[in-house]
Amino acid sequence: MNTSNRIKNVEFSPIRKLIPYEEEALKNGKTIYHLNIGQPDLKTPKEFFESIQEFNEDILTYAHSRGRSGLIDEMIKFYKKHFNVTYEYEDILITTGGSEAILFILLSMFDEGDEILVSEPYYANYNNFFDVLNIKVNAFAADPKTGFHLPNKDVIISKISSKTKAIMLTNPGNPTGVVYTQEEMKLIGEIAREYGLYIISDEVYKVFSYGENRAISFGEIEGIEDNVVLIESISKIYSACGARVGAVISKNKNLMNEIYKLCQARLSVSTLDMVGAEGLYKKLSDDYFEKNKIEYEKRRDIVYKGISKIPGIEVTKPEGAFYVMVTLPIDNAEDFCIWLLTDFHLNNETIMLSPAEGFYANKELGRNKIRISYCIEADKLEKSIKILELGLKEYLSK
Repeated sequence: MNTSNRIKNVEFSPIRKLIPYEEEALKNGKTIYHLNIGQPDLKTPKEFFESIQEFNEDILTYAHSRGRSGLIDEMIKFYKKHFNVTYEYEDILITTGGSEAILFILLSMFDEGDEILVSEPYYANYNNFFDVLNIKVNAFAADPKTGFHLPNKDVIISKISSKTKAIMLTNPGNPTGVVYTQEEMKLIGEIAREYGLYIISDEVYKVFSYGENRAISFGEIEGIEDNVVLIESISKIYSACGARVGAVISKNKNLMNEIYKLCQARLSVSTLDMVGAEGLYKKLSDDYFEKNKIEYEKRRDIVYKGISKIPGIEVTKPEGAFYVMVTLPIDNAEDFCIWLLTDFHLNNETIMLSPAEGFYANKELGRNKIRISYCIEADKLEKSIKILELGLKEYLSK
């Protein structure tokens, strides 16, 4: 019996494709430091679990397809407080994580063969949705030498055709750590208005910007309210990836009405997860984000300074999120990542990295690059950088 052609077009996640090599390395007794995945290691706040324990309804019923009203109210307060943007109840639909938000947005915007505009490199798992929905990717390349900031307007609009429906960006960036300036975001807004495009803004790392940078929400840019659709999630900012609570946020009433049909079709998001999420938005003070930001900025500095000293490597300082893109002096980064798991160790310890090829529409641009996630403790990061340095030296000598 055959499976669908649609699913055959979907590739395995490049972030997780090295798992078989990892499993074999673990069987052989190696300790592995995971720099391949954006799984925060900071503790999920106790307020999440306490809120669920306080839930005292007799029957665990379906929640409203739109989401629990209390959670929506808290999200409204969050965006007003942190971004000075006013949303109404009808502007928010709770989803099963940011991934369902992405799927529902794309299903509601695109027909097969339509085109989406992205800045490459971009979050690799977007491709799974693009592939299964037969959406063509038109990508313009962001230059590592500029910290992966946007190219000029002419480069961007050269990728737009009559079938282009939307521009999709992540801010702060995964996998690059870029934080777009207000001028860049206004440029995207200008292009969206001029060509009648949606702006799909994945803002799940919004509280993690470092130094003088501040991540601006596209919701703050005036004059493009009908163009903008935001992706929200508690996974990264609250270290609650397993809760699977996200949202679609937009003032475009027509689009939100269409997305609501999909919310009804899947019935509801997990009630208890929404209860826990509501507790996070409601009970945690601002210093929670500040403490976490300080910790991630410290880790960012360890990784950036350490990698910058490795001969032959090119890296730009990430401005937000918790990722850094690294250009290696080799032709095939994936081969190197596998070799680190199968053939190399330092005191029986090694590292797991993400080859960057899967983060590019033009695979050649990512073939000599890796993405590093700095979601592990500082001492482990320092060990990891040493393993990378010695491993690369030995790999090149072979």
